[in-house]
Amino acid sequence: MSFMLDVTADQPLLTGQLAVQEWTPEEVASLAEELVAYHQHFAPLFYRREQREWAALYLRGLLTTNVPRKNVEAMALRLLGVGPHAERHVRALQQFIGEGKWDDDALLAEHQRLVNETLGEADGVLIVDGSDFPKHGDHSAGVAPQWCGHTGKKDNCQAGVFVGYASRKGATLLDRRLYLPESWFAEDHQTRWQDCQIPDEITFQTKHELAAQLVEGIRASGRLQAQWVACDEGYGDSPAFLQRLDAVGLWYLAEIPRDTKVWPLLETDGQTKRALPSSWVRPQVSSRKGPAPRRARLHPDSPAKVTVEELAKQWPASRWQRFRLLEGHKGPLVADFLVLRAILPLDRLPGPEIWVVIRRKVSGSAEEPEWKFYLSNAPPETPLATFVRVSGMRWPIETCFAECKGELGMDHYELRFWRGWHHHMTMVILAHHFLVRWQQHLNQREGDPAPGDYASLAHPR
Repeated sequence: MSFMLDVTADQPLLTGQLAVQEWTPEEVASLAEELVAYHQHFAPLFYRREQREWAALYLRGLLTTNVPRKNVEAMALRLLGVGPHAERHVRALQQFIGEGKWDDDALLAEHQRLVNETLGEADGVLIVDGSDFPKHGDHSAGVAPQWCGHTGKKDNCQAGVFVGYASRKGATLLDRRLYLPESWFAEDHQTRWQDCQIPDEITFQTKHELAAQLVEGIRASGRLQAQWVACDEGYGDSPAFLQRLDAVGLWYLAEIPRDTKVWPLLETDGQTKRALPSSWVRPQVSSRKGPAPRRARLHPDSPAKVTVEELAKQWPASRWQRFRLLEGHKGPLVADFLVLRAILPLDRLPGPEIWVVIRRKVSGSAEEPEWKFYLSNAPPETPLATFVRVSGMRWPIETCFAECKGELGMDHYELRFWRGWHHHMTMVILAHHFLVRWQQHLNQREGDPAPGDYASLAHPR
């Protein structure tokens, strides 16, 4: 069994900006050669020759434009034909992606090394976000009625936790994990658990815990340069998650809800110091019997906390600075920024000193919220322009999801098994990075800026 990775007129690779109809035959041949070379980075990581060949076919199927619905059957029939062996080919490809015993972690480790070659920068940004996949029925691993970002309501879906990477050179995805809702650990789900071949060692983890685990693994590997983590308030609202990022030496810029409370260090003139909170152990009253109090509490003379929304409204216009942001497909956005130092409460006690970053939209798309609030553990000497730049580095993961779903069949899978979901997402991640690498190659050849050229993201006004 052998699969050719050639590109023909009736089986063009890629879509959108890379439509092969606009290319010369030499460019098409070069693309085919590049895909063969790209696959060779991963081929040695499969245990058997057949797995290597099926992986090449699956990767090519995801990248083929005229397979509108990129499920296993459609890709196998389109690329291998509808002859007498068609049914056997479909079953074999289904087995490879759904149950095949090959190591996702090894492939993703090599992928992250390649991402560092393609996009890596010392101040690169890891992006944490979720992507949900509506599903009919309840037989696939992790399917449950839960919040579905795709439909904007509680719906029957699978929920994935993803980590992406962005730099001035572009963006792509790094890793993924299927979220298993707490209901799947109940006794009445044991049959489904077995039917979906979920490993016995899987324990319940929140999305925050899964995300932290993924980031910690990437950081510990040392394969990829990164200094920042960006996330929306779905993850930024967890102090425990932010503490884990801080513990591995990463600087986060995390969106937070507007009612998040802090103790600001300065009055609104930017100079006068505010009273600071403190903790204490309440002394034992002489008339009381029993052990003396040991639990630390907020000292009763501590000042009241202030919500970040209240802070935004208190600070005068003279303290804000205006920037023009170029946020990809959303178009330009003009916004005022304010940064200030504050103490973050942890378990109702004074915690670490952090940055509060506030963004107020002046002009931009109607869908963009007027206010955004962030916390950051970056060093005290960090300039405002750095926060402005990093604040615009979360949206690239949304573009990655849109490209993966719109062009690479990320949400076209029809797989029940735990392993199959992760296998499919791994191959989609590899396919997306191939597009990023090829687009970078085209831009370098033609002298254009990189597709994710964020070097001029923030312009003071």
